[in-house]
Amino acid sequence: MSNETTATAAPASRMGEPLPHDLLDNGERLTREQLRELQLDRLRSTLRHAYDNVGLYRTKFDEAGVRPDDCRSLEDLARFPFTTKADLRDTYPFGMFAVPMADVRRIHASSGTTGRPTVVGYTDNDLSMWADMVARSIRAAGGRPGHKVHISYGYGLFTGGLGAHYGAERAGCTVIPASGGMTARQVQIIQDFEPEIIMVTPSYMLTLLDEFERQGIDPRTSSLKAGIFGAEPWTEEMRREIEERMDIHAVDIYGLSEVIGPGVAQECVETKDGLHVWEDHFYPEVVDPVTDSVLAEGEEGEAVFTSLTKEALPIIRYRTRDLTRLLPGTARPAFRRMQKITGRCDDMIILRGVNVFPSQIEEIVLRTPAVAPHFQIQLTERGRMDHMVVQVEARPDAGPEQREAAARAISQGIKDGVGVTVEVATVDPETLERSLGKLRRVKDLRGG
Repeated sequence: MSNETTATAAPASRMGEPLPHDLLDNGERLTREQLRELQLDRLRSTLRHAYDNVGLYRTKFDEAGVRPDDCRSLEDLARFPFTTKADLRDTYPFGMFAVPMADVRRIHASSGTTGRPTVVGYTDNDLSMWADMVARSIRAAGGRPGHKVHISYGYGLFTGGLGAHYGAERAGCTVIPASGGMTARQVQIIQDFEPEIIMVTPSYMLTLLDEFERQGIDPRTSSLKAGIFGAEPWTEEMRREIEERMDIHAVDIYGLSEVIGPGVAQECVETKDGLHVWEDHFYPEVVDPVTDSVLAEGEEGEAVFTSLTKEALPIIRYRTRDLTRLLPGTARPAFRRMQKITGRCDDMIILRGVNVFPSQIEEIVLRTPAVAPHFQIQLTERGRMDHMVVQVEARPDAGPEQREAAARAISQGIKDGVGVTVEVATVDPETLERSLGKLRRVKDLRGG
């Protein structure tokens, strides 16, 4: 069984206050020294479990000339090979499982839109640990026993909905399993059921905000006090947009199915200064995406995770493609923080030799008057050159002159801040594709 403690019922406190000590679980009470000892013990056990029970890991370790017993310190993990999404696809569907199928209680999978889906499995203990980590995350976000949690993540093979669901129940909350879609009905449910917390992608939260306003409801009058947003990168500008329009605390949750799902790391509401990694179960590294070398604390690179307690699918040095840096802990001193993820290695667009990330454009759009926080990037060709068109929605009250001024401001902001010239087109309100889950920011219309 999981070694975490479930929080007991306590009066709801105001969002934004530090978590009372009696609501901290055993892992959160560890000192940094105690945590490192626990990590090494669990890491050595995980490496042995993976080597003994997963053929791919046995082959990878042997080819790299390492054995589980070669890990005598946490720093020795750098000697072990990486795991990539391609490894999970090559062993599709169950080749990465380290336990008999009879011990697997649930299966999740990615969408598989860019190839074979990645399939992950969970034992009873895995599911219990996962619920503990999401419950810990909800408490860190200001959730307390007795709060109602409106979950708009999709349910099904995607880990978001069910991961949030069981974590909220473990935290002693009342779950409203709204799932995605039916936006008008979701607004009605929020108005009628009066949840304190919403768990949703940040882009769909913007869609919900638009629907509140379309119905003539001031979003700031809703019962919501905190939003826990994940499953896609989002910027500080989007946080300010949501917090100002909704009058809630907007905090970040991080996870990916290959590591466990949501609940790998969580931003604490009292500091909002990055995501504390729950390092008693997930060991983080940041590596140079080109040289593969481990980077020092504070240097930006690709996040890599090793599971420390997973049974069905132990994951060793999984390359997430997410760009971040590791920083010392604050609200949870024993746990290091990840800087907020605002881009991915594989989201990067190379336009005429310049590296462009959608998050850079989002920052500029969100600080520009007269346009809504909805945009889409279209990549086309002009002769032999790649061409980028940024489509942004005008706000309903923006006139022609304001639209033109906004387009000029965004174009100049991108040129000054990113270093590339793009075309900016303002379109009518509510004409761009809305998110019902993870948002697709880039449409590549190039023929080659």
